[in-house]
Amino acid sequence: MDDDRSPSSLRVPPSTQDWMQGVLSAEVVLVMYGDYQDSRSANVYKLIQGIKRQLSESFGENYLCFIFRHFPRTQIHPHAQRAAEAAEAAAAQGQFWLMHDTLFAHQQRLENGYLIEYANDLGLDIPQFLKELSKQVHGERINENITSGIQSGVITAPALFTNNIRYTGHWKMTELMAAMIAARH
Repeated sequence: MDDDRSPSSLRVPPSTQDWMQGVLSAEVVLVMYGDYQDSRSANVYKLIQGIKRQLSESFGENYLCFIFRHFPRTQIHPHAQRAAEAAEAAAAQGQFWLMHDTLFAHQQRLENGYLIEYANDLGLDIPQFLKELSKQVHGERINENITSGIQSGVITAPALFTNNIRYTGHWKMTELMAAMIAARH
């Protein structure tokens, strides 16, 4: 069950500025606030990917739009902010989702050396990647995500919103899928 059970709505609506899989005109727009070093965020992301596949098969590719927003909890996850910056630096080179998946898959190894290794594995321009990390070029975007989450009542990751309404059920496939089907426009 989500730690923050107070129902609320998403204060900053989804936009083309978000990292998304799908289209904003989808029947269901699912926004996730996540932390790359948090095991629950990784588990919920895996769950969502499975649900996304099932909903696409049943209702078509444009049924679900998945949006990810950063919500690193730096007070308990010392590498979460840097991992979010790595995802954004990869995004600057067109590789957000590949880095995103890599970070969740290897969330126990998010120190700088590993981030560089992941960037290299993805074929990124390493000098550019390192420059952006060292100058924290993408910090403002991450902070905007955090602020939008806080405005929407998010206090911990993961947090989900289906069609702008906070999901407060259990983190189980059947319940989450039922909520997405019920949330249709």
